[in-house]
Amino acid sequence: MRLAVRKTYKLFIGGAFPRSESGRSFVVNDARGEFLAHAAHASRKDVRDAVVAARKAADGWAARTGYNRGQILYRIAEMLEGRRAQFVEELRAGGLAREAAEAEVDAAVDRWVWYAGWTDKIAAVAGGTNPVAGPFLNVSAPVPTGVVGVLAPRDAPLLGLVSVLAPVIATGSTAVVVADAPLPAVTFAEVLATSDLPGGVVNILTGVREELAPWLAGHMDVNAIDLAGASPELAADCERAAAGNLKRVLRPAEEDWTADPGTRRMTAVLETRTVWHPLGV
Repeated sequence: MRLAVRKTYKLFIGGAFPRSESGRSFVVNDARGEFLAHAAHASRKDVRDAVVAARKAADGWAARTGYNRGQILYRIAEMLEGRRAQFVEELRAGGLAREAAEAEVDAAVDRWVWYAGWTDKIAAVAGGTNPVAGPFLNVSAPVPTGVVGVLAPRDAPLLGLVSVLAPVIATGSTAVVVADAPLPAVTFAEVLATSDLPGGVVNILTGVREELAPWLAGHMDVNAIDLAGASPELAADCERAAAGNLKRVLRPAEEDWTADPGTRRMTAVLETRTVWHPLGV
């Protein structure tokens, strides 16, 4: 007779799976209230560690070509597809019917591939040559903003997560994600860890977003924050915290995660660098 191995879902920081430094965890139950697993309950120190890992990876990831980032994102989509059955079962445990769970996983894979295709094209859409009166060439080009905090939405635990994370790393920034639907988030982290994605580009924290989000929003080494998963009250607290270092804030809105996402989330995490160059020299 053997004992079943109960899984404890860890954090994902710097390409590794540490437990919370606080030692805390919380119980994850299915939609019927039955025990599924334990998940790490991240702390303020874990937020700081995740930001350090994201900053360390930022320059190297930003220096990759859009084509190379696209290759890596497409590889992630391949591995996401390979774990389709596991994601479907985890979404079903969260209360979705099989058909709805399968539809969400398929949409998540398609969404990830869609962003993979944008990595070497967004610069042409968001940048270009500017008209000037004089012997100059004036060119504007988008560049990554740096480290982006992301509050993953509670609805559509996998499709929502993919829809807010992919635009960040597709455009060359690194991410610290707070997700309180731990099973799909950590399984997705396991996909990332076994792909070609460099450690630290994506860091995923599980726990209580109302506890973690203000610390992430107020962190002075975070350049932007996407509040997609925040309630109006939490969003207001995070906006006040984010004002301390004038970081970009993408406010929450009613979202249909199955709709065409457009380029809004990509351009929201891009800066513009403009270069003047004299002609005829």
